[in-house]
Amino acid sequence: MTLTTMETAVERVRAAYARIAEVDRPEVWITLVPESEALEAAALVDAAVAAGADLPLAGATLAVKDNIDVAGLPTTAACPSFASGPAAASAPAVQRLVDAGAVVLGKTNLDQFATGLVGTRSPYGAVRHATLPDRVSGGSSSGSAVAVALGIADIGLGTDTAGSGRVPAAFGGLVGLKTTVGLVPTTGVVPACRSYDVVTTFTRGLDLGVLATRLMARDGARSWPVDVRLGLRAAPVVAVPRVADLAPLSPGWRAAFASAVAAVEATGASVRVVDVSPMLDAARLLYDGAILAERYEAVGTFLAAEPSDADPTVASIILGGRAITAADYVADRARLDTARVAALDALDGCDLLLLPTTTEHPTIADVQADPIGINRRLGTYTNFVNLLDMAAVAVPAGEADGGPFGVTILSRAFDDQLSVDLAARLLDRHRDTAAGDEPVLVDGGVDVLVVGAHLRGQPLNRELDALGGRFVASVRTSDAYRLVALDTVPRKPGLVRVGPGAGAPIAGEVWRLSSGALGRFLAALPSPMSLGRAELSDGTWVVGFGCTAEAGAAGTDITATGGWVEALRRGL
Repeated sequence: MTLTTMETAVERVRAAYARIAEVDRPEVWITLVPESEALEAAALVDAAVAAGADLPLAGATLAVKDNIDVAGLPTTAACPSFASGPAAASAPAVQRLVDAGAVVLGKTNLDQFATGLVGTRSPYGAVRHATLPDRVSGGSSSGSAVAVALGIADIGLGTDTAGSGRVPAAFGGLVGLKTTVGLVPTTGVVPACRSYDVVTTFTRGLDLGVLATRLMARDGARSWPVDVRLGLRAAPVVAVPRVADLAPLSPGWRAAFASAVAAVEATGASVRVVDVSPMLDAARLLYDGAILAERYEAVGTFLAAEPSDADPTVASIILGGRAITAADYVADRARLDTARVAALDALDGCDLLLLPTTTEHPTIADVQADPIGINRRLGTYTNFVNLLDMAAVAVPAGEADGGPFGVTILSRAFDDQLSVDLAARLLDRHRDTAAGDEPVLVDGGVDVLVVGAHLRGQPLNRELDALGGRFVASVRTSDAYRLVALDTVPRKPGLVRVGPGAGAPIAGEVWRLSSGALGRFLAALPSPMSLGRAELSDGTWVVGFGCTAEAGAAGTDITATGGWVEALRRGL
């Protein structure tokens, strides 16, 4: 986590409220927790830490988009008349962060009913960009993003249906993390499109966003599959759009994206140009197709009563879903199923897809002059993502047109960790791509010891890559093992347990596989290899490679080399 460990929660909260006063941006907040109450919550966190509690977010300050419930605070969705009093309980996504030590500062402004990518559609005022106040902050999660960009909050919670967790990240120079739909529970969230809403995070660095998201991603409508990929290979294939697919970009943003592609290649990835136009076409179904009926289902009845504080642009969009028939909706869901298959086909052979997060950075005046047209352009590369069941990490990637520029790394559903891994490599150019130290989003997995042909740089390491294996550490076994060279193709060693003190420590690597991947790995394991328990030099036990007793007896003893790589170096 990127928090200063020397600071207490109380100190961080005091600093946050001092920063609120310093920047004087009242449009960021809809409801601000009184400083005295936030300090009381922070003092409880400090007391818990002093008593030995493990609070991974101890002292983190939290800004929550005001379509997400926080206990004791009203939820307005940026429409005052919509609020029905203080929420009785916090949304699970919020509560999990609070339980981990985060302190809520307040509820933030948004495009009303989370409908928009601009941050200007609110009776509480347009949320100005953090450093370029004539420009939009991006929406709909505008207040949460700006609270983080201004250095007030450590974590901003947003929601993302059409790009609301990514466009503000691009404009603010932030990391925006949007998981696969359904992983983070949306209970306690005012829906925009119930089938496609995701609770997201804004942070100034990747590690904190991943940690917060990992804490939230439990007990949602979906869970990580048993064969989830836990790591990105050292040399992935990253898809990028054709030149024709980049036509909506402003010239400055087009040049910045070319630099971002070069930066991806510099991490050791290879780039493959693909046709993303079918994905961009599918994006239109969110607002121009029958999927709009989901927005009407969420709040259409309320808006049909013509409340005086409804934003006219938002109301016109949502009420447009009133006449959509069930047949129309089913037909467009079928079109999305077809588009989803086409997207997977386009990405066949690629690990990830890199796109510009959005097209340009308009001024507030530009948006006021053309509220629908500009908003539609801003969603060019974001609107299709949830519709096609993809995950995304938006990261800063330099500057363009005098402001921050950002790209988004997209993955297939449940391959979220792969996007995180590439984001980590992009944000830290000096990171060892095979070190396995990217922040971990997916909990769980089984640690497996390899000592031979599956080591990095060896011919069968590709099998671990294909299974989404994650390098954990270089290790040594206890002194209870012998290593023998087997007569196999390709050449590989066998690890034989002979008892404590009767062998020698053998060099190896620990890789982490999901349980499903481990099952596939074991099912494909050729004779005479086997998997069993192996003891490491620190006394821990992991799943490890071995071989049959007959093969071990027939092999050539190479224990004295200390490991397979050294044995190969000696020509044994």
